[in-house]
Amino acid sequence: MSTTESASAAPATAGFSAVQDGRILRVTITNPKRKNAIDYDTMVALGDTFLAAAQDRAVRAIVLTGAGGDFCTGADLSASAAESQRGITSDMVMDAANRLVRAIVDAPVPVIVSIKGAAAGVGVGIALAADLVYAAEDSYLLLAFINIGLMPDGGAAALVAAAAGRPLASRMALLGERLPATEAARAGLFTAVLPATELDAAVEAAAQKIATGPRRALELTKRALNQATLAALDETLATEKAGQTELLQSPDFAEGATAMLTKRKPVFAD
Repeated sequence: MSTTESASAAPATAGFSAVQDGRILRVTITNPKRKNAIDYDTMVALGDTFLAAAQDRAVRAIVLTGAGGDFCTGADLSASAAESQRGITSDMVMDAANRLVRAIVDAPVPVIVSIKGAAAGVGVGIALAADLVYAAEDSYLLLAFINIGLMPDGGAAALVAAAAGRPLASRMALLGERLPATEAARAGLFTAVLPATELDAAVEAAAQKIATGPRRALELTKRALNQATLAALDETLATEKAGQTELLQSPDFAEGATAMLTKRKPVFAD
């Protein structure tokens, strides 16, 4: 897959770009006006990109980041009405998100994530599904689902708990508060936290080292680590899908989403 082929397969107009640079596939979410929130089509196309990369032996490492000041702030709720008119259901959205997370976890080459600003909502699951996660000092994780009447998805329940344990996962999911990068690193959620000016260099150094490493040994090592730590991921994804599909149809979510989009405090039912 050449640089030209990669770029044409995933143009920036699709909500992200994917360009192969030697042995490194560089994937960038490109919706900075919405803090890199992703819609259904982008989730599907990102999943396609990771699945295609898994079959391309020219790809030895994948770097995933976001354009502008944020990594990804989750599903783009502003696209929900248009998606519904197209016949896209909650089930389809959940399947697309789960497929993307699973594709990142199952990729035979290491995936490196670079986080600036916010990684929120399904963006947390996407980030933590990677093998190496580097973050700027002023970045943060946020599972704000509870604030709009929803529950975590994208495998976040398993991915946070696997790295940091149940108490922190419960705090993030039940209180819906920001987790600063430095605290996330202390809890084991990030590979490293660096000044923003040093982040790109650290990610590049890791990508170059992996791209010249032994591909099969890296693949089998990644598989063993995931088997040891993420054995419950599929069950968690299924549980999240069932619960989130129910909640997406609830009056509480309708109120929470409206409140968020109009920038007011939600008033949930008794």
